[in-house]
Amino acid sequence: MQLKIMPKKKRLSAGRAPLMLFLCQMISALEVPLDPKLLEDLVQPPTITQQSPKDYIIDPRENIVIQCEAKGKPPPSFSWTRNGTHFDIDKDPLVTMKPGSGTLTINIMSEGKAETYEGVYQCTARNERGAAISNNIVIRPSRSPLWTKEKLEPIILRNGQSLVLPCRPPIGLPPPIIFWMDNSFQRLPQSERVSQGLNGDLYFSNVLPEDTREDYICYARFNHTQTIQQKQPISVKVISAKSHRQRPPTFLTPDGNTSRKEELRGNVLSLECIAEGLPTPIIYWIKEDGTLPINRTFYRNFKKTLQIIQVTEADSGNYQCIAKNALGAIHHTISVTVKAAPYWIIAPQNLVLSPEEDGTLICRANGNPKPRISWLSNGVPIEIAPDDPSRKIDGDTIIFSKVQERSSAVYQCNASNEYGYLLANAFVNVLAEPPRILTSANTLYQVIANRAALLDCAFFGSPLPTIEWFKGAKGSALREDIYVLHENGTLEIPVAQKDSTGTYTCVARNKLGMAKNDVHLEIKDPTRIIKQPEYAVVQRGSTVSFECKVKHDHTLIPTVTWLKDHGELPNDGRFTVDKDHLVVADVNDDDGGTYTCVANTTLDNVSASAVLSVVAPTPTPAPIYDVPNPPFDLELTDQLDRSVQLSWTPGDDNNSPITKFIIEYEDAMHEPGLWHHQTEVPGTQTTAQLKLSPYVNYSFRVMAENNLGRSLPSEASEQYLTKAAEPDKNPTAVEGLGSEPDNLVITWKPLNGFESNGPGLQYKVSWRQKDGDDEWTSVVVANVSKYIVSGTPTFVPYLIKVQALNDAGFAPEPAAVMGHSGEDLPMVAPGNVRVNVVNSTLAEVHWDPVPLKSIRGHLQGYRIYYWKAQSSLTRNRRHIEKKILTFQGSKTHGMLPGLEPFSHYTLNVRVVNGKGEGPASPDKVFNTPEGVPSAPSSLKIVNPTLDSLTLEWEPPSHPNGILTEYTLKYQPINSTHELGPLVDLKIPANKTRWTLKNLNFSTRYKFYFYARTAAGSGIQITEEAITTVDEGKLAMASRQVDIATQGWFIGLMCAVALLILILLIVCFIRRNKGGKYPVKEKEDAHADPEIQPMKEDDGTFGEYSDAEDHKPLKKGSRTPSDRTVKKEDSDDSLVDYGEGVNGQFNEDGSFIGQYSGKKEKEPAEGNESSEAPSPVNAMNSFV
Repeated sequence: MQLKIMPKKKRLSAGRAPLMLFLCQMISALEVPLDPKLLEDLVQPPTITQQSPKDYIIDPRENIVIQCEAKGKPPPSFSWTRNGTHFDIDKDPLVTMKPGSGTLTINIMSEGKAETYEGVYQCTARNERGAAISNNIVIRPSRSPLWTKEKLEPIILRNGQSLVLPCRPPIGLPPPIIFWMDNSFQRLPQSERVSQGLNGDLYFSNVLPEDTREDYICYARFNHTQTIQQKQPISVKVISAKSHRQRPPTFLTPDGNTSRKEELRGNVLSLECIAEGLPTPIIYWIKEDGTLPINRTFYRNFKKTLQIIQVTEADSGNYQCIAKNALGAIHHTISVTVKAAPYWIIAPQNLVLSPEEDGTLICRANGNPKPRISWLSNGVPIEIAPDDPSRKIDGDTIIFSKVQERSSAVYQCNASNEYGYLLANAFVNVLAEPPRILTSANTLYQVIANRAALLDCAFFGSPLPTIEWFKGAKGSALREDIYVLHENGTLEIPVAQKDSTGTYTCVARNKLGMAKNDVHLEIKDPTRIIKQPEYAVVQRGSTVSFECKVKHDHTLIPTVTWLKDHGELPNDGRFTVDKDHLVVADVNDDDGGTYTCVANTTLDNVSASAVLSVVAPTPTPAPIYDVPNPPFDLELTDQLDRSVQLSWTPGDDNNSPITKFIIEYEDAMHEPGLWHHQTEVPGTQTTAQLKLSPYVNYSFRVMAENNLGRSLPSEASEQYLTKAAEPDKNPTAVEGLGSEPDNLVITWKPLNGFESNGPGLQYKVSWRQKDGDDEWTSVVVANVSKYIVSGTPTFVPYLIKVQALNDAGFAPEPAAVMGHSGEDLPMVAPGNVRVNVVNSTLAEVHWDPVPLKSIRGHLQGYRIYYWKAQSSLTRNRRHIEKKILTFQGSKTHGMLPGLEPFSHYTLNVRVVNGKGEGPASPDKVFNTPEGVPSAPSSLKIVNPTLDSLTLEWEPPSHPNGILTEYTLKYQPINSTHELGPLVDLKIPANKTRWTLKNLNFSTRYKFYFYARTAAGSGIQITEEAITTVDEGKLAMASRQVDIATQGWFIGLMCAVALLILILLIVCFIRRNKGGKYPVKEKEDAHADPEIQPMKEDDGTFGEYSDAEDHKPLKKGSRTPSDRTVKKEDSDDSLVDYGEGVNGQFNEDGSFIGQYSGKKEKEPAEGNESSEAPSPVNAMNSFV
């Protein structure tokens, strides 16, 4: 640094005595120059010269290096804190400190983990004059986690639909860079239709068949660790549709009509809008009530992203993105707030004071919110630092008065808010030093005549020295006004002449001593080109020569360089340079251009140029067929309030006749930068009469079109601002709804700027009660689309009007619309609630309607709350969640389905309006009658003997009443799978075990078992079992002649086994095809009529269904023969009536919701048909 001496230049007047140039001491303090000789013996507090960034993300694969470098005299010592406490590096073998420095190296490559050393570090550099501290350095290792494994289902959609492929990369540190590629590592093409959002997702405004592929892959690149992670490929298949319906734009991101964005000052503000639609929408951006900054605004991603660099608080406001296609447009407003981390207005500067001097340290910062300023002294908060009588704190300023050497210290200023902080070290160094001249002695300065000469005299001293300049050993008189003295001690000669040559002496003095230094000045003649190259016109193939003759000071050695078009000469042997000439032989068309001769010395340079034109006959160019050139010379005439005439001159049609002109306009007042279609005229017409709207700042442009396409737009015409007029239309979508019982909220869709027709757009909002003679009440509002009328009666109809007006007048009188003030909860409960129990699962409820005035709102319907309080059988009370059914409109009765048989229910009824429910009616209690029971929970056959079987069972899980008895039916099955006679037994209800005796040995039996209540027979369960074999008969057979060893018998058995195998294969094939077994037909013929399935509606016997009856009946199975398990609850369950508990009913109580449960035919009594025996059972019959 150089010493600042004077606040501005000072001219010196002439005098006869030797010139003495005095430096006036500045009010500001000294700055210590960075001169190595000076710093060798000058005491100076520490200064941090280098440190790691505040947010320091490290590579966990490399050693951690935390920088902290400082200077000072004597050299400072270094110490560290970690997470606010002292960090003892001597106790950690992995941590070393660089000698003569505070830089730490943590050796994690040999051992240790980076995560161990995460934390906040701060370095302190200290010597006898004070202590400087670094920023808080937050150490965090970079992270590049793997993608979470997920199974991605293929995406199938129709041509024209929109699509968003999510990326959702793993959270890394720092965040990764996202891009999409295919399996071949080729980037996926992007366009206005397909693009990647800021969040990494891939957005399709509409899909095309060519979007079909199986390798949409999202990649995340973590630059810090140089790794790339890959997401699982996404498969997309686009099905071509014969016709796809076009649609207006909607936004894929962001959501809703408005959103908010907060950004910090100095960052890049990125706003994004991505829309879907067919055809593909185009995105436009505007800033409401302002313009986008020209030099800082950029559009990215096909204008879907708006970026403003170096954002400031002035960039806050509402930004609107507009997505538009041929079918319409949609808007989204992003409210941007720019906050600011602290930034310096005045950062504190080092003070070098002499004893008894005064000085100030100023620390001034700004930010949003306003930062808080705090001071530290030598790293300690100044409130608890040692007291200094020369120091006084005044907010962001420290004032020093009559300092002493002990006042030396390093002060830290901390400016912080919620978005960051600034920390600056500034020392106060109290020194008593004699003057020193820092410029080298006998320095030689060489200057070209008639230019400025600057003679340096860098100095230092405390107190601040004064400077005196002399010319020559004895001093020399100077002419008037030829010297200027600079703040840093430099002497300037504005126009140096030959007689300015000589020796100049600089003298520095303070109360502690004096120093001086001599410098020498030489004035040189300027370099000149006395013979310049001249303009030349030559034919192709000839030779040309340029001359450049230079005159210069004899003590300087010039160099001459030739340039072509400000660049080097071509590397071609046709170009030769001698002492004063450039020669170009065999000239061709490429040699034409500007040739420049440049003469350089160590002090100056001059140049001269000439143009070479190469002439030769050129062939007639072939005709060019292209789109037209843009029209030009646009002119506006006949400017009226609602029309103007536009004329233009067509550009070249490029050999294809112009078919039409397209005229577009821009409204620079309301939508700058957005061009709209105005009209089209035939290609033979060069004028157009244009209809205009009031209060629009029009600019027009014209494009020409031929068979090859459309030209570029012309330059915009001059702007034409039409006069203001009253609005032509009123706001639309006017509504009146109350948000509270005592208000009326009037809303409308406001006019846009183009529709306002003039400045001062406002709305006249008028209202009055519909059923009354009150006058209209009106209020005029602006910049809103809602007005709240307070103090209204509850739910009263109102007539409402919203009329637009501006400074020019009112729009036409609007039509009145009807609204209502706010609703309140109903006051009265329905009365005379009656319940008619239809059957064990269904009840009908009736009630009387409430008076209309008591509803106090729009009648939504009636709501029944009902719940099962207790079982009629056990009378044990238990909590059951209440169920709700809502009946729309003014119905006064409804059906309650899905009730449980033999149960105790309670219900009440409430009226519902738009605000909510009214009070409940008194609870009404009713009971449901008994129903048929569910199937027994289990049926097992145990302890088989030669002539008996024992049955064990569990009662039904849902008896639905009081069990009266069990019915057991069984019949034998012979070896040919024919069913024997059916036996019917009645078993008391309190039994759970029964033994059947006098059965045939080694015989298969089929059992049918069900329970009964007073309501009838329940669902049956079936089972099969076999009695044991008679061992006596087996012994008698063993004593007979053993023919099993005879050869003919062995052959016969082999043939029988082969036939059995063939039979089994055929059976399996027929079973898989769904055919009927013969056993099935026989069972149909011999089955007990009492157990045949019956039709639900008329009680007649139903047909035997074989669709699912060919699976073998497993032992212990409780599944009915139609392979379905009946619901244990009644089929009239509430869920089966659709829409959850809020089922809907007709006025007669019939249910109109969609029945979602599976309906199954219910058997009358023991209604399960026998199943076909399995092949295993068939094989058993041969034994």
